[in-house]
Amino acid sequence: MASTLFRTIQTHSFMLYPTTLLRRSNGVFYCTMKSTHSQTATQEKQQIRVTPQNQQNKAKTLDKIAKDYEAIIGIETHVQLSTLTKAFCGCPYNYGSQPNTSICPICMGLPGALPVLNSKVIESAVKLGLALNCKLSLNSKFDRKQYFYPDLPKGYQISQFDIPIATGGYLDVDLPIEFGGGHRRFGITRVHMEEDAGKLLHSEDGDYSQVDLNRAGVPLLEIVSEPDMRTGVEAAEYAAELQRLVRYLGVSNGNMQEGSLRCDVNVSIRPVGQLEFGTKVEIKNLNSFSSINRAIDFEIARQALLYSQGQGDQIVQETRLWEEGAQKTITMRKKEGLSDYRYFPEPDLPEVILSAEYINSISSSLPELPEMKRQRYEKMGLSMQDVLFLANDMNVAQFFDATIAKGADVKLAANWIMGDIAAYMKNEKLSINEIKLSSEELAELIASIKSSTISGKIGKEILFELMAKGGTVKRIIEERDLVQIVDPSEIEKMVNKVLSENPKQLEQYRGGKTKLQGFFAGQVMKISKGKANPGLLNKILIEKLNAKS
Repeated sequence: MASTLFRTIQTHSFMLYPTTLLRRSNGVFYCTMKSTHSQTATQEKQQIRVTPQNQQNKAKTLDKIAKDYEAIIGIETHVQLSTLTKAFCGCPYNYGSQPNTSICPICMGLPGALPVLNSKVIESAVKLGLALNCKLSLNSKFDRKQYFYPDLPKGYQISQFDIPIATGGYLDVDLPIEFGGGHRRFGITRVHMEEDAGKLLHSEDGDYSQVDLNRAGVPLLEIVSEPDMRTGVEAAEYAAELQRLVRYLGVSNGNMQEGSLRCDVNVSIRPVGQLEFGTKVEIKNLNSFSSINRAIDFEIARQALLYSQGQGDQIVQETRLWEEGAQKTITMRKKEGLSDYRYFPEPDLPEVILSAEYINSISSSLPELPEMKRQRYEKMGLSMQDVLFLANDMNVAQFFDATIAKGADVKLAANWIMGDIAAYMKNEKLSINEIKLSSEELAELIASIKSSTISGKIGKEILFELMAKGGTVKRIIEERDLVQIVDPSEIEKMVNKVLSENPKQLEQYRGGKTKLQGFFAGQVMKISKGKANPGLLNKILIEKLNAKS
């Protein structure tokens, strides 16, 4: 078996010395592997064309499946922890750094190198376990998960097998309005600690691969869900909620594009009413929430088509890759069973023992979590659309909370943040922490508009200046003399002036062209430089326009 495997991979010979173990290129060490595989998944993708007719057929197939079959979906999520150093050594990890620049004998799996557990990994695991409503194991341990892969230098991965640190929890999810809305609760089977493997850097022609061990030993938490999801939308929203959760907790940045949050989806289908599960297929290479949704929809359709054609036996337990360009899953490898990994307790690490005091101290330090925040916002009277938007980003939620803490009207604060502020951030590609508007000044701006000190139009102009340049609302109002005109006699003088200067339009209005009211209002605003109170202006204007000549 081993000789057969190695005949498919040609490796550069090396000895256990740094100068010969790794190939140097531009001052950076690389370990290089040459492959003789004839076709890669990327090459297969280039041969596939998706036509509108295929898309229509897919939609029709999915409609039929919804009636005849039920999908059973579970997700295994790997969360990369934001610790300063790796799980079992002192090497830092920075995404995007030059290959093999953050490695040591422990990362490289050299003989005699002993791991030392990073205590922050345990802290993060306990935080996540509590946030997922899990039961924590007061005594857990690490195990060796043994398998061969070029980016796994030790030949095994340090993980947890039969006694994970957390089990039996759940995650509450609120589905977006556009997907039908509603509340779902998905079970969590387990959360366990483990280390990451290295990374293979494939050449453009697929002729060889280089091994980067920077990521080897980076701490991970794996969250295994119960098979409670039934649609691609539910699975994507579950993954999005996990991302929100780890960001709120501060244990990970959750960036899928960096590999900080990776999801492997397990999908099977069964005829509606059948209790027995179908054959499970795992899908990898899912780098966005939308790809999770689309990959699941495709896999459900593929399996249902085989069942309907009497070819259910062709659905085998395997790992498949999602090809984004072709919008389909393709076979990667047959799925290994647990026995293939030959788990046994890690002899170089002691048990992980948690005390009640330690757990209580972490529990008391947990922030308000996304579900709690959504419930609080709902009680404020906000719509579910407002709630989901504000609670989606922890920094946006903190900005909103700080704004209303200064006395701002809840609905007005939500409208400003979701409207002009969100549009500005999107156009400028900035986060809410990067704009120069403070929550105090937004509250002051809302108060100034509500008290009629300034108009809504002027308020919007001030808002954009505050976001771009900073400053205070009061200073801008004083420097530009933007205080709203609320004296009826002063506004009446302006209205009389406009009417006297536009006799023709006045005659047309009184002749039935009432839409000209907007013209007169605009002229008054022009004279007042936008400072006339709109409500008072319209009241006086209508009285003058409808007065008998």
